[in-house]
Amino acid sequence: MDIKETYSEAEKRFDQFRRGMGLYAGPLAGLLVYFLPRAVAVPLPIPDAAHRLAALMIVMVIYWITEPIPLAITALLGPILAIFFGIGKDKEVIASFGNPVLFLFIGSFTIARAMEKHRLDRRFSFWLLSFPMVSKSPYRILFMLGTITAILSMWISNTAATAMIFPIALGILGTLSSERRDNACEGKPHYATGVMLMIAFAASVGGIATPIGTPPNLIGIGMLEKVIGYKISFFQWMQFGVPICLVMFLILYLLLSILFPSHGLNMSGSSDFIAEQKKWLGKWTSGEKNTLIVFFVAVFLWVLPGILGLLYGPKGTILTLYNERLPEGGIAILAASLLFFLPIDRGKGVFTLSWDDAASIDWGTILLFGGGLAMGDLMFKTGLSLAIGEGLLSLLPVESLWGITGLSIALAIVISELSSNTAAANMVIPVVISIATASGLNPLPPALGATLGASFGFMLPISTPPNAIVYGSQLIPIRSMMRAGIVFDLIGFLVIWGGLRLLSPLMFLG
Repeated sequence: MDIKETYSEAEKRFDQFRRGMGLYAGPLAGLLVYFLPRAVAVPLPIPDAAHRLAALMIVMVIYWITEPIPLAITALLGPILAIFFGIGKDKEVIASFGNPVLFLFIGSFTIARAMEKHRLDRRFSFWLLSFPMVSKSPYRILFMLGTITAILSMWISNTAATAMIFPIALGILGTLSSERRDNACEGKPHYATGVMLMIAFAASVGGIATPIGTPPNLIGIGMLEKVIGYKISFFQWMQFGVPICLVMFLILYLLLSILFPSHGLNMSGSSDFIAEQKKWLGKWTSGEKNTLIVFFVAVFLWVLPGILGLLYGPKGTILTLYNERLPEGGIAILAASLLFFLPIDRGKGVFTLSWDDAASIDWGTILLFGGGLAMGDLMFKTGLSLAIGEGLLSLLPVESLWGITGLSIALAIVISELSSNTAAANMVIPVVISIATASGLNPLPPALGATLGASFGFMLPISTPPNAIVYGSQLIPIRSMMRAGIVFDLIGFLVIWGGLRLLSPLMFLG
């Protein structure tokens, strides 16, 4: 199949227009807010520092949505400009870039890089696809491709999971005699479109299952710990993340199976393709074995506090000592460091991972996390987030805990459709925490709702990198992505709200 992984000329022109407009619109909007009288620019009772921060945040929000410069650079500039304008002190602002959660990012990204380098992720994928009867049914292949993507995105970035499964899915589709790109692009419901959407959507759904599955999860965890002093452990997150993920995945499979039927495809070539690819991987290499060991070590140490809590109680001495000596960020760094000790070829001094490999991890997301955390902290300290929260409460008839939680989820989903999920989390989570706090309510459910909702951008290619990757296949008409995305966004809202409503009381979160 002739796949062109680029946007059309019209889409390129729109993207250039969006970036160019944002480059100038951001500073102009910021200056307007800064120089207008406070009561006019920001019709809320806020102090002078919050007024200056509001002007700066306007610039950052426009830049995060339109992306005229890299998101990470915007996140770095924000804190530095906040120091320059006297909004915060340098040591306090820059301290956010040393947040312990940031080390959980670094360690997990490094382990994911080793999985990619040694093709452990591909071996896992073809092992699942080679199960008896899977390759005989288009719906089983659809289910398995989604399952693999979701499981991978629990531990590596959703972008990396999509990029890895994408060519595998294209190879399988290429063996199906009834699949043709031109049919898919006629606007008719088509199996190939469903497969591509399954990969993209399952990557976002799988990411909510674990704290390291997607950056918004760690942003939410970091802000809750920094602002209200509540720490959510790895095991505790999975207690609500995994059930919500499972429900969303099953709904996703049913939805795509209905919207994009197979129409009696000839599956004769798919099993041969899978067997050929699995054979090409050959025997297990030392790099694969070492990476698998490190992965299991990290996961075991991450979930061990939950097991100890069940055995000895949430305030047991052993659990307390474990959390003090082995924080989750420390576990990630220790496990990732093993990759630089475990040899592949001891005689030649070759180890599982080299620094050149580690240097290629997504450092931009790490910087984006630090900058977002710094700006979120400033929004609380200056009173800006509280003022925004009170303003929203005055406009919307929402007063109860679960009404505010619903508002939080909806805001995060809408903003994530127009910007990256990381930027959406940075924008929404501080505000919803302040809304709940100002109302005298528990901020945990609204903050978790915003965190989960920030990962649910399904309507547009620009909503999230997995969408952009599969859209480049030219197998997805934009109207098909929007139709499926709107339905799945609405279902996602209900599942997140209902899941938190059901699980939060059981977990003492609300």
